Amino acid sequence: MTMRRIAVFCGANSGTDPAIREAARATGRTMAERGMGIVFGGGHVGLMGAVADAALEAGGEVIGVIPGFMVEKELAHQGLSELIIVRDMHERKMRMHELSEAVIALPGGFGTMDELFELLTWRQLGIHHKPMGLLNVNGFYGPLLQQIDRMHRDGFLHGETRVITAATVHELLDRLLVAAIPAP
Repeated sequence: MTMRRIAVFCGANSGTDPAIREAARATGRTMAERGMGIVFGGGHVGLMGAVADAALEAGGEVIGVIPGFMVEKELAHQGLSELIIVRDMHERKMRMHELSEAVIALPGGFGTMDELFELLTWRQLGIHHKPMGLLNVNGFYGPLLQQIDRMHRDGFLHGETRVITAATVHELLDRLLVAAIPAP
């Protein structure tokens, strides 16, 4: 099985750990090499820019979805396969969801968490059934995964709550592909 496009949520900043920036570049490069298109937040800065640039350098398809107010602040990546300008952050998440078959979250801040948790909520409510994964570079998502386990144990989660995790993009993509195969 293959996936045509995967939504990638990640920071508009690069963070302080060089391994995370390299993992972002590896994500873009690896997805392009595997023939997977990227749908991302459309920015040229931070981890977003690193993912997009690496995928483009490897000949991949990269679709950016960005609210108009961010374009006005000159944050939009200008070298993409396609740049979709939307009204606001809510429409951005919806368009990214519509264009993708799975979701990956790399390290990031509040925006990344917002995107991740909104799509996790939609999946828990049965709005979609796409596999969702976390690229857990240097244990970045360890505390969050502990909190998710706690929410599950304490009875606050229901439905499809599984989040696929891996420390490398190769392993994460392989696990997402397996999860996307419908049960017999």
